[in-house]
Amino acid sequence: MTRETRTLPALAPGSVETPFVIKDYGEVVSHDTHWDAHSHPFHELLWNERGASTAVVGERVWTITPTLGLWMPAGTLHTGAATAGTWLRASFFGFRTTASISDTPVAVEITPLLRLLLERLGEPGLAPSSRAATEALVLDVLAPSPRELLVRIPVSDLLCPIADAVREDPADQRTLTDWASALGVSTRTIARAFTAETDMSFVRWVATVRAQHAIGLLTRGWDVESVAEQVGYRSASAFGVAFRRTTGLTPGTFRPEFTP
Repeated sequence: MTRETRTLPALAPGSVETPFVIKDYGEVVSHDTHWDAHSHPFHELLWNERGASTAVVGERVWTITPTLGLWMPAGTLHTGAATAGTWLRASFFGFRTTASISDTPVAVEITPLLRLLLERLGEPGLAPSSRAATEALVLDVLAPSPRELLVRIPVSDLLCPIADAVREDPADQRTLTDWASALGVSTRTIARAFTAETDMSFVRWVATVRAQHAIGLLTRGWDVESVAEQVGYRSASAFGVAFRRTTGLTPGTFRPEFTP
């Protein structure tokens, strides 16, 4: 499968004058696409009209969906990736006209209201007074969400073997007890390390890695049964329950033929 790599500059906040308050951008990527590390002089709200993408900042990996976007403050160095067919959306916010809603990347729920407001800003010929009013409404409703599809990648010598194994094969069925035996430590030691490094329990971390991997397969057109097996669930129903618990959405949401 053809892959595309894009290179963008790393720009400091406000280093380039941006003659806008909010600017809309959209693109359907025709190939699996990777963006090398870069940063923008403006704030950015990333979301998708269709499909899913990822953004990586340090050891943190976010999955971006039609209902969960990501706020990227100006100057934040990040990489990104999207599978072929993903309909990417982004809104750029002027650094000097908009205060960041967070000093660090943070999830934003793309509510029906926020979506409608952002879409209105993309309408050609929008009157200046209407644009200003709509931009004010966007800034009023824009807020961090406590719900996010975020995986923090452990970096300690203790947890790296576990993280590498699960990310390489999300169907890995080894439990805390299995890993404790293999690494010669107690289950409590591993459990505490996971909470300290990832802010999640081992079980929840594995479930989130599986959900992120599953979304990538679903957007490629895999059927739910095959995805369930690929990420370690014994049945499609068990996968569906776990997936919805983790993401708040059904697996079918990410199938290419899905229409909201």
